[in-house]
Amino acid sequence: MTTGTSEATAAKGVNEWPTFAAPSDVERIESVPLAERDLPATTYQVLKRAAEAWPDRIAVTVMPEAARWSEVVNATYDDLLTMTDRVAKALVRRGVTPTTPVGIIAPNCLQLVPAMLGAQAAGIAVPLNGGLTSEHLATLIERSGVTHLIVASPDLDEAIWAKVVELAANGLAHNLYLLDPTEGTRAKDARLDRVATEYLFEAAQTEAPGFEDPHRSGDVAAVFHTGGTTGIPKLAAHSHANQVTDAWLIAADSTTDGDEQATIFAALPLFHVNALHVTMLAPMLKGQRVVWAGPLGFRDPSLYSEIWKIIEHFSVATMSAVPTVYAVMAACPVDADISSMRVAVVGASALPAAVRTAFEEHTGVPLLEGYGLTEGTCASARSFVSDPRPGSVGKRLPYQPMRVVDVAADGSWVDVPAGGVGTLLIGGPTVFAGYVTGHDPDGFVLDYLDKVRDGWLDTGDLARIEDGFVYLTGRAKDLIIRGGHNIEPAAIEDALLLHPAVADAAAVGRPDPRAGEIPVAYVTLTAGIEATETELEAFIAVSDLEPAAKPKTVTIVDALPVTDVGKPYKLALRADAAIRAIEDALRESAGITAVDGSVVDGSVHITVHTAPDADPVEVRKRLDEYAIASEVVES
Repeated sequence: MTTGTSEATAAKGVNEWPTFAAPSDVERIESVPLAERDLPATTYQVLKRAAEAWPDRIAVTVMPEAARWSEVVNATYDDLLTMTDRVAKALVRRGVTPTTPVGIIAPNCLQLVPAMLGAQAAGIAVPLNGGLTSEHLATLIERSGVTHLIVASPDLDEAIWAKVVELAANGLAHNLYLLDPTEGTRAKDARLDRVATEYLFEAAQTEAPGFEDPHRSGDVAAVFHTGGTTGIPKLAAHSHANQVTDAWLIAADSTTDGDEQATIFAALPLFHVNALHVTMLAPMLKGQRVVWAGPLGFRDPSLYSEIWKIIEHFSVATMSAVPTVYAVMAACPVDADISSMRVAVVGASALPAAVRTAFEEHTGVPLLEGYGLTEGTCASARSFVSDPRPGSVGKRLPYQPMRVVDVAADGSWVDVPAGGVGTLLIGGPTVFAGYVTGHDPDGFVLDYLDKVRDGWLDTGDLARIEDGFVYLTGRAKDLIIRGGHNIEPAAIEDALLLHPAVADAAAVGRPDPRAGEIPVAYVTLTAGIEATETELEAFIAVSDLEPAAKPKTVTIVDALPVTDVGKPYKLALRADAAIRAIEDALRESAGITAVDGSVVDGSVHITVHTAPDADPVEVRKRLDEYAIASEVVES
């Protein structure tokens, strides 16, 4: 393998990275127009450049499962390009065109990486969460127009395969292509005889390497569903330019500069935009190696007893995960040399101060927050080791301007003075291509559905910007974020309204030190019909809701709070839920006289009143386990 000048020459622009290590670098990077950065036009071109520059470097290392982390399978960049070429050609031979949506339902495995890249090269990838119910998957398949479906074989994921069989029985799973586990043999499954299938990589093996990329930068590369484990989410379309640009901005981080072969650890599922951009496309731009955990990823309990050994063995430099993962890691004894770790990145939900402190003190590794959303492609803000701002999600990425606005009565936007709280807007080349609302002969019909105006994306988040750093203060939407997964309150509310005693229902997130938030519900009762909270909790526990969405408690109230104009006011319920959470957390603490909650600038603020005999250090420690603003006041 050659290095140095020859590598840079082989892949023009790939190695020409600006310094991006401090907040002031944002404006300096922007002094060079993005068009002059010589970015690849498509995601396929990202891989092709990498394979031309570093053919013999290991691109991906995949574990069959966390407990067998030493039994990995490697693929070089040349291997990955060859596999992707063959998958893309096989799909084209079977009727996939540049506007054909190709569904993907599978856990992480070696074959999934080239399958994802090949689907984007031949057509449009539509990765779906295999944890969704069959009904939700059916709705997304119908809405996206998927007729080609890459799925987990029964040996790779039995639960997903059972759903695919059900989809096939209902006429919704056509042109099925199976993925094998990273390692293992195939077991005979009688259901395979009842469903028309091909093993994707067997079909692709007959294709010759080499592929003529049919896409342009503005073409749709992939469609991601915006929700998590519940509700029927929207389908957000990303162009190739969206994905390549955001991946480049992520890769531009100078944390691993000087070590282009730095290793990234990946365990988030590839139906998540973070996994695709942070741990697949961005490393390709620098020729870096990605070590993928087994199919269960961070959901595999056995991963945490091995995580430090994995980091030492593969010299992992960085990783990306949700707060709950770092909370668990902070409690795992460090039984290996983890000096290779330079930084850990966290996002998807609010980071409790206690989790940050515990992880950093336990490991000596900086834990940096980032911010992004599916409609912004992936990442829009990052933090810096050189300039930590606790409580902030970081400064905007280059070429992604941000504004904070008030939404006027007529729906217009009015800029908020610096430091003021309002709705956060994002502009620039990573603003998504639109929501899928239909189909025509040319492909998807896309519509911003008033999410984007004049190039500005309404994030739905409330924030303030101070000294260029973004501080989130709440959510304009009422999504509940449990361990990084979005839960639509409406799904919980609709399920509760099926009970004859429930007249009205509202679901909100209750602060939780491990999951960030857990769903809880408030209901009013129908006149003349009695029910207890215990009965309603038992009713919802056996509902069709996804497990993550089932509320921990159901509280009966006389009336649900509303605003002066009669609209539901969930902030009051979120404040009540936060009070109850903190009361429970401090139940064994001496000297607590009262816990109050208020809404300040759209976010919940907790005040704990204490007697002189209270231990303020212990109280503060408990409060810091929660990602909510709080103060302790001695009465």
